[in-house]
Amino acid sequence: MRRLKLDSESKKDILNNLLKRSPNNYGEFESRVNDMITAVREQGDAAVFSYTRQFDGADIHAGNIRVTDEEIQEAYRLVDEKLLAVIRKAKVNIRTYHEKQKQYSWFDSEDSGIILGQKVTPLHTVGVYVPGGKAVYPSSVLMNVIPAKAAGVNRIIMTTPPSADGTVYASTLVAAKEAGVDEIYKVGGAQAVAAMAFGTESIPKVDKIVGPGNIYVALAKKAVFGYVSIDSIAGPSEILVLADDTANPRFVAADLLSQAEHDEMASAILITTSETLAEKVSEEAARFTAELSRKEIIQKSLDQYGYILVAETMEEAIEAANDIASEHLEIVTENAFEVMTKIRNAGAIFIGEYSSEPLGDYFAGPNHVLPTNGTAKFFSPLGVDDFIKKSSIISYSREALAPVYQDIVQFAECEKLTAHANSIRVRFEED
Repeated sequence: MRRLKLDSESKKDILNNLLKRSPNNYGEFESRVNDMITAVREQGDAAVFSYTRQFDGADIHAGNIRVTDEEIQEAYRLVDEKLLAVIRKAKVNIRTYHEKQKQYSWFDSEDSGIILGQKVTPLHTVGVYVPGGKAVYPSSVLMNVIPAKAAGVNRIIMTTPPSADGTVYASTLVAAKEAGVDEIYKVGGAQAVAAMAFGTESIPKVDKIVGPGNIYVALAKKAVFGYVSIDSIAGPSEILVLADDTANPRFVAADLLSQAEHDEMASAILITTSETLAEKVSEEAARFTAELSRKEIIQKSLDQYGYILVAETMEEAIEAANDIASEHLEIVTENAFEVMTKIRNAGAIFIGEYSSEPLGDYFAGPNHVLPTNGTAKFFSPLGVDDFIKKSSIISYSREALAPVYQDIVQFAECEKLTAHANSIRVRFEED
């Protein structure tokens, strides 16, 4: 990890370096992704099956693309009972947290005959993409599905890439069943996103697509936005630790590496007011890296996007944290809650030395689908709001409209929209 003094130049360089990781900077893949989307849109299942053979080596067809009840039962037999118990505990925490986010329809009425309100309606069909390949993420299944269930979504389908033998990770299937997925299809990549966006003979069209994936999945979601809604275009994982000299350097180093192991493009940043802590964290990170199973990935991540920044003051450190707007922000300072009140931009905030980032990834309850690449300045974590839509309710009686109809006519004529004005005026012709 690079150790730097925090100043305006170092901060600018870091922000520019981090932005290079955005999916928006991978235009060379867009034409290929767009070709795949077009093929699935025009050829349906045939294109999905062809791409699945090409990229996953699996012989998927109309007869086996949907996961059967028997396959799910077999998955329960394969999953360790202790893991199943943990999944069920996490499910309760995640559901409890997200149920508190629910919104409800409301209506206000006046004696004059005016009724105004807002009707909250869950989305009808949502598609959840779950990565496969080299990694398995049952936690992502829970985090994407449970908020949709809490919102009242009618139908939740899931797509995930199969192994070459046509099977899906047992833990993924069990997590999907526990979370309440209605249908699971064996397809991944851009072809899965296209299939959910436009529908095929086997896979239904959805209203919204959520879930993480590789660059092809991210670009496919970007391309189909507008035909369907999406959650976000996620970039690589990020963690920023804000610490002073009270922090435990071993804990801080371990937390930084917890994100660096995700991806060679993941970002791990420490901002501290303590030179001593900076030095000790660097030493601990090197020791941990040498011992961990994904040390090659961790080392590349740290070499490219790992920083230890030493700030003159905590105010300067907080300002930098707000500018970076990290996906995960840990605050390990003497007055952590006071520092938290000054944080404007972060996907999730972890307070105190025992609130490490993986607690949020797996168990605590808040969603781990978070804004990346600085988008925490204007985006929020995935939640119940992502699975509802709102309709405005307007009802005026004649008596309520009469005192104000000429105001509306004047407004419309000011904009030279005479049909708008006429639509109001015609109701009072006899007057």
